[in-house]
Amino acid sequence: MKALRVNYTTTAAFAPTNQANIAGIVEELKELNHPGIRYSTWLLPNGKTFMHFDQFENDDAHDVLTSLASFKKFDEELWASGLESEPVVELITLIAATETYYD
Repeated sequence: MKALRVNYTTTAAFAPTNQANIAGIVEELKELNHPGIRYSTWLLPNGKTFMHFDQFENDDAHDVLTSLASFKKFDEELWASGLESEPVVELITLIAATETYYD
């Protein structure tokens, strides 16, 4: 299993576009219905800081996400937007959970 947490802050003006781009990723992932990808994004109270929490069965599943057209659009527009704080990517390790994740 590979789990990532990514945090960054957009400008207030770009936050709605970022939300729409993330919704596009979710839509494409739902259509794909890949069993090895769990993807979620959270918006912090300031309305412009995003936290992505993604779990992948393996590196190949992660590669599927980053190869999606919707992800490429999101990534390109995010970097071009003039971020207030750049993404911080952390590999995290599951210790315990109430639900079953990938082995």
